Amino acid sequence: MITNTIDARKFILSGRLDERLADLYGSGAVDGQRTRYLSLVDAFERQFGAKTGVTIVSAPGRTELGGNHTDHNNGRVLAGSVDLDCLIAVSATTDNRATLYSEGYEKPFVADLAMQEPVAAERGSTTALLRGVARGLADHGFSIGGFNGFMSSRVLPGSGLSSSAAVEVAIGTAFNHLYNGGTIDPVTIARIGQFAENEFFGKPCGLMDQTASAYGGIIAIDFANPATPVIERVAFSFEASGYQLMVVNTGGNHADLTEDYASIPSEMRAVAGKLGVELLRQTDRAQVIAHAASMRDEVGDRAILRALHYFDDNERVTMQIEALRSNDVERYLSLVRKSGASSWQLLQNCFTNKNPQEQGISLGIALTEQFLTNAQPQRSGTGALAHPLGAARVHGGGFAGTIQAYIPVPLAAAYIQAMESVFGSGCVALLSSRSAGAVALL
Repeated sequence: MITNTIDARKFILSGRLDERLADLYGSGAVDGQRTRYLSLVDAFERQFGAKTGVTIVSAPGRTELGGNHTDHNNGRVLAGSVDLDCLIAVSATTDNRATLYSEGYEKPFVADLAMQEPVAAERGSTTALLRGVARGLADHGFSIGGFNGFMSSRVLPGSGLSSSAAVEVAIGTAFNHLYNGGTIDPVTIARIGQFAENEFFGKPCGLMDQTASAYGGIIAIDFANPATPVIERVAFSFEASGYQLMVVNTGGNHADLTEDYASIPSEMRAVAGKLGVELLRQTDRAQVIAHAASMRDEVGDRAILRALHYFDDNERVTMQIEALRSNDVERYLSLVRKSGASSWQLLQNCFTNKNPQEQGISLGIALTEQFLTNAQPQRSGTGALAHPLGAARVHGGGFAGTIQAYIPVPLAAAYIQAMESVFGSGCVALLSSRSAGAVALL
């Protein structure tokens, strides 16, 4: 039993955590992760002393594989948790205050849990997430209480891997294991995280990010009924199929993009409303096209284009799942490219109209496609390629930030060099799938 930070340190050093670390990060990463966990315990101890009952929770980032901006209209998505995660070393307290230090920040984020209403001055902060998750848990009838925590995250803001969802799910997992015996299911933790982000943090989002982080693995999610989403695991390895999955941070300022993000679900719902329903999932493409002429002046052409993207990408998710399950990576990648083209042309989330001179996502996709075109081997006499084509698309919310790329493994090093020459050293993150979602260790 881990009774304090001294015991936690001994447990990690003994190697008894190594098997779990291998499961979460891969066998080749165990040594580095062991050091990381020890550093986290040290940081916790510097702030709080050798506390009783310290544990560590881990919540992974997520990569969106299919269904760009479909979840908020009850659509389908394909997502996967990755080996980059948010860690919190945490210990229960009796003061009903959540105190959370974060690596890189001098002062802690502190929320008095007796105050459970949104605080305007906290919007956009980790304090808002602490308060929002606690309120969500209480509203669902779960127990909450104070804790001291120290957080270290490799799901960096702006990485496109949903750093906010990883933090929300990690906080929910901390409350779950400190005060609820680990009994809260992953979907409920995800829904509470979404509530915290929507109502307290102030950012509109669907449920995909939190569900992928809480649940783990490559999963297909159907949000037809968001209260009980249908989740199915999809067993597949991109690396085993000859591809390295990556995200490339093309830069850009996210500070003023909330309005851009919010405009997508708002415009999709405006189209749905003109058709007499609340969400696009409740109607179909034919109805949108049939009423396009009458809706143009009322909702605008962009809203109609975005609605058409929704229907196309929603259907593509089903086809992507089928392709992975039949191990048809070429078909899967062709669908990725079509999804990317739809996001660029119909959804229009590759750059913000507030700053049209800054188009890092568009540039990243264009450069990736040029790289893959130049790198393709000549076709053989049968017309087959020596390796399938790669693919690139906008990743996640869009407007600024990251693209997703599938690069043949032999070309990975050259691709990284090409991207770094334009977007800077360290702009590329290599991703591996993680089968486990949010967990408590020790």
